[in-house]
Amino acid sequence: MIKMRRGLKLATALTIMTLFSSDAYAETTFPFKFGFSVEPATTPQEVSSSIQLLLILTVLSLAPAIIIMMTSFTRIIIVLSFLRNALGTQQMPPNQVLIGLALFLSLFIMTPVINDINTQAYEPFNRGEITQEQAMENTTNALKGFMLKQFRDDEKELAFFVSLAEIETPVRNPMDLPMTVVIPAFIINELTIAFQIGFMIYIPFLIIDMVVSSTLMSMGMMMLPPIMISLPFKILLFILVDGWNLITKTLVSSFIT
Repeated sequence: MIKMRRGLKLATALTIMTLFSSDAYAETTFPFKFGFSVEPATTPQEVSSSIQLLLILTVLSLAPAIIIMMTSFTRIIIVLSFLRNALGTQQMPPNQVLIGLALFLSLFIMTPVINDINTQAYEPFNRGEITQEQAMENTTNALKGFMLKQFRDDEKELAFFVSLAEIETPVRNPMDLPMTVVIPAFIINELTIAFQIGFMIYIPFLIIDMVVSSTLMSMGMMMLPPIMISLPFKILLFILVDGWNLITKTLVSSFIT
């Protein structure tokens, strides 16, 4: 009982000290504060700077869509998803790992394009040699050149969107096409190539599933799920052929930079 009373007294004292200390901290003043204010512009330069800031914020908000739709990311992440589904490993590797791998592979593939943007757009604009409009045009041309190189020989996706946009044909230089035509055609082309690679990935694993299923049926083991038997063999096959290295080489070499 004596120990319990001492414990209650100690807890009460600590509670009182905490309340007083919180009041003391609440009265503490900080030497700075953050704020945001909107004031009317007095000069045309201030209006122009505000518009440029809004445009930069808009571009930053659209950055994920730009990364996904105008780079090699789409093809890579779709092929990796096909690979995981073909193996039947469900959530192995996790989505975070696949997305991280796709991002770094995309960064590796897009490095020449990033260097072109840096040398032709950012550095000249930073030195004041070109205007902002020229820098944006050089950036667009670098990305457009990368996207146009990825089309197959027939370029039917690009021709389809050119016809929808009612652009006069023949087009002498594809670089003159607007981005509103090149981007959707590039996305459709990337999806087509990714599904073709995914089909080729599925074939060896599908053969293993068929062999295992037919073997279990012949043995009368109809209640045993074939995926439980075929999964180790598919993983073993993937390891024997050095699958990750093979998939990475195929993806990187499929892009023309």
